[in-house]
Amino acid sequence: MIAPMKINLTETQKEALELMHDTTRDGRVCDRIKAVLLASEGWTAQMIAQALRIHETTVSRHLKDDFSEENLTPKNGGSESHLSARQTAELIEYLTENLLHTTAQIVDYIRTRWQAMFTVPGITKWLHRQGFSYKKPKGVPHKLDADKQQKFRDDYQALKDKVGQDEPILFIDAVHPTQATKLSHGWIRKGQVKTLETTGSRTRLNILGALNLQRIEETIIREYATINAKNVVLFFGAIRETYPLSQKVPIILDGAGYHRSELVQFFAEVLNIELHY
Repeated sequence: MIAPMKINLTETQKEALELMHDTTRDGRVCDRIKAVLLASEGWTAQMIAQALRIHETTVSRHLKDDFSEENLTPKNGGSESHLSARQTAELIEYLTENLLHTTAQIVDYIRTRWQAMFTVPGITKWLHRQGFSYKKPKGVPHKLDADKQQKFRDDYQALKDKVGQDEPILFIDAVHPTQATKLSHGWIRKGQVKTLETTGSRTRLNILGALNLQRIEETIIREYATINAKNVVLFFGAIRETYPLSQKVPIILDGAGYHRSELVQFFAEVLNIELHY
């Protein structure tokens, strides 16, 4: 008998796989998803084979494919998915916990995270199939976490003590100001069409900045078409125009997905930059 493979899935990953199972029309993909889900519940390969009416070696291949992160879809056609079952579940979990504003950002995240290529129309269809819709989030009053604030202050003080007064510590962040003219109400005679000149078609800026509290006058600012992992790496290069490569530069940044990408972390190490989230 083929030895079963233990698969550990989070509840979110299970829900993602079940949703994918319900929305795909390829029976072979459905079998693979069912095999992964049943294996995560402790079923043996023999039990899964009997339930799905397929051979045990096929079950073993399904489970091996998932573990090696091969594409979930068959190589000889069928569904157009570019991600394995595990990657799909991880992506759904990430998008559930993190708000990405554009499909282009999602395409960039997938390319950086798994080196998988999607077009914007393709990822839009994928998002709809996975139960996502494009809508505004609900605003709620922000609640401060006193414990996290204190931990940050302690960590920041420890970092300052470590590097000393003469070494730089940079805070970097992105801002997205808009240039759009906002029209408001006013008293206008009936029948009159009142016109006001508005700004051009480009209404949004994407700016990255690096601030050294000891030398505010040397704040580094660059504008990019979009803020993503690639442009964060380019911004690291701009930082190195001010600080020599031989000097380690600690950088404090938020937990945005592109900040934590493998690409950013790799080039931070190459450029002698120390990341603190």
